Amino acid sequence: MWLFALFLAVPLIEIALFVEVGGAIGLWPTLLIVVLTAVLGTALMRNQGALAMAQIRDSFNTLRDPAEPLAHGAMILFAGALLLTPGFFTDSVGFALLIPPVRRAVYRWLGKRVKVQSFSTGPQPRPTHRPDDVIDGEFTEVSPEKRPTHRPSGWTRH
Repeated sequence: MWLFALFLAVPLIEIALFVEVGGAIGLWPTLLIVVLTAVLGTALMRNQGALAMAQIRDSFNTLRDPAEPLAHGAMILFAGALLLTPGFFTDSVGFALLIPPVRRAVYRWLGKRVKVQSFSTGPQPRPTHRPDDVIDGEFTEVSPEKRPTHRPSGWTRH
């Protein structure tokens, strides 16, 4: 139910903000702000994304838990999607997610609410076929084909 409320509330908030900002500064400055935030957000996302990728690579190289760097990368990707979505509310949330302390706070908040059931690394053992297993089946005897009554055409060999 909360997801439905979110999908209903965000567009309503965006429309209200567009009306208020557009009424205060006019149509063209409002549209210019929307385009500039998308361009600026893309540049910031690229920069933050490169830093997150370096942290992910470093955690793999040093054999540390990559959960936090991966979560930061996912939040940066989500921030980029929000910044490319036209609107002031989504831009503010997107810019907030590009700030590392905000991402750390979100990661800690989510960490308290997510429970990992199991975690394993490396190849998993495959079930083996035991020789004492019985496989039930049916068969039908097939008689050999008849020999051709004509000579080969030369295109094939027999």
